[in-house]
Amino acid sequence: MADIAKFIEEIKGMTVVELNELVKALEEEFGVSAAAPVAVAAAPAAGAAAEAVEEKTEFNVKLKDIGAKKIEVIKAVREFTSLGLAEAKKLVEDLGMIKEGVNKEEAEKIAARMKEAGAEVTID
Repeated sequence: MADIAKFIEEIKGMTVVELNELVKALEEEFGVSAAAPVAVAAAPAAGAAAEAVEEKTEFNVKLKDIGAKKIEVIKAVREFTSLGLAEAKKLVEDLGMIKEGVNKEEAEKIAARMKEAGAEVTID
């Protein structure tokens, strides 16, 4: 163990140029590349991030603006929820969440109906 600790201390004292030369010498001596494992590890991470974006299957539909036809918007909200009149009115006035965790088709259907009623929604 004393030899390893001594070796680490010697590495700590090296300049960047000396460390670069050491890495190149080790690569040549053992027939390996220090850069390959880093590139291989980075590629799956990037692919996984892209898959996560593509796999979004649940969306939230939230009121952004109710427009001038408040009563029409309340009626439209009631079509997609099980809320009573008072609860739907409060949701509309508070610019609340209409539906959570719906598929893309349902979210687009709600958005189209809200637009028809004069409201604007956001789909997250």
